[in-house]
Amino acid sequence: MKKGVESLIAKAEILIEALPYIRTFAGKTFVIKYGGKAMISEDLKSSVAQDIVLLKYIGINPIIVHGGGKEITQLMDKLGKKAQFVGGLRVTDRETMEIAEMVLVGKVNKEIVNLINRHGGLAVGLSGKDSNLLVAKKKSPATSGADSSAVDLGFVGDIEEVNPAVISTLCRSGYVPVISSIGVSREGEGLNINADHAAGAVAAALKAEKLILLTDVEGIMSSEGDVSTLISSLDRQKAEEMIGCGEISAGMIPKVRSCTAALSEGVSRTHIIDGRLSHSMLLEIFTDRGIGTMVV
Repeated sequence: MKKGVESLIAKAEILIEALPYIRTFAGKTFVIKYGGKAMISEDLKSSVAQDIVLLKYIGINPIIVHGGGKEITQLMDKLGKKAQFVGGLRVTDRETMEIAEMVLVGKVNKEIVNLINRHGGLAVGLSGKDSNLLVAKKKSPATSGADSSAVDLGFVGDIEEVNPAVISTLCRSGYVPVISSIGVSREGEGLNINADHAAGAVAAALKAEKLILLTDVEGIMSSEGDVSTLISSLDRQKAEEMIGCGEISAGMIPKVRSCTAALSEGVSRTHIIDGRLSHSMLLEIFTDRGIGTMVV
């Protein structure tokens, strides 16, 4: 058999492997939290956009939720304003809130929309303010330092309500919603929302088939930093135990908590995968082996 024909057969076998997954997920909703290096590298940005467009064309409804913390910090630095974090959350005074909204809604969101459109999709940008999509309240003060003193986080929000009608309308009309993690209070104030939490809340409100979190690590490991201890599947109870004993820590905690909260609200499967790997979403969704960690 000619080498060129063997290569074509190998490609056909990849499609055949994906077929049962395509059949299972057609018409279902996937919420994808987009962040980390996949938002910075030009090659990875194109890879993610291609994956999203492919999902849409085979009948899946992808919904993108994004943050943009590095871009916010970069602009703050340029403006001579020092970023402050407590418990992984950005202390957000009124000026910082204006910067965050300008960066997330006016810059990052439009860049993602444009990228998806360039690759053949039809994306529409939203923030949590649109149609009262993400209604939130100000988060309670957080403790900081050895004396556990309380710090007012300012305009940082906890989501109270998700109104997903605008998302459903866009998906039915063939569009890909791209949502920045800016919420709105009942008094009409903008609030800065953790993007992992926002993605989990949107997935829960839509009873999504999957919540997929793109990260800068391979997944959850029983020994932090040791890829050989990567856990391919993890149940909610074990995840909480690992948080309690410190095996899951720092920035991974809001991701795992986002997954467990979404699962408790009816989301079928949640995945934490390495966004640094080209086409990581397709490898997780459409191959028998998969990658990353599935929290169930």
